Amino acid sequence: MAEMKRGANVALTREIPGLQALVVGVAWNAGAERVLDDGLVLAAVLCGADGRARSDQDFVFFNQITSSDQSTQHLERALGGDNEQLEISLADVPAEIARVVVVLYVNDGPAQRRTLGQLRSCIVRVLNAADNAELVRSEDLSRAFEGETAVALGEVYRNGPDWKFKVLGQGYSKGITGIATDYGIPL
Repeated sequence: MAEMKRGANVALTREIPGLQALVVGVAWNAGAERVLDDGLVLAAVLCGADGRARSDQDFVFFNQITSSDQSTQHLERALGGDNEQLEISLADVPAEIARVVVVLYVNDGPAQRRTLGQLRSCIVRVLNAADNAELVRSEDLSRAFEGETAVALGEVYRNGPDWKFKVLGQGYSKGITGIATDYGIPL
């Protein structure tokens, strides 16, 4: 499978009729930066057509591992070389949710001063949850990181009756606060 560049998208359910659930995984390499490695958090934001979360219940992360509708969950153990993974049951995503944005952020105090620019690599993958077959792999997104402390990696979104995936790679210098502002998550 070819690497997908930032901005590229793929029609998942049109290409794979009957696709029911996805696993979105992120593999990163922080090198010797153990504090950075331990402080990275994978999360998901369920957004309506306006691009914003309906409430804080639409933010899935380590303190809230499942969305209130049970459609999206943080997996306890990542497989296949990913550091962390999320599972999205497409059929269970409520009709008013237009997209599930997958984000990665640094969860450490400002005194730590770790950034995503310290990563040696960062790749997002989409797998078929039924058999763990890899469907999509992004380019190495870390090459564009500098002082960012959060990034919107990609999004699973509705396109008519189908589901698509788009590689975003949009960095945020204000970390989770920037993500929360853009997607309307009350912190």
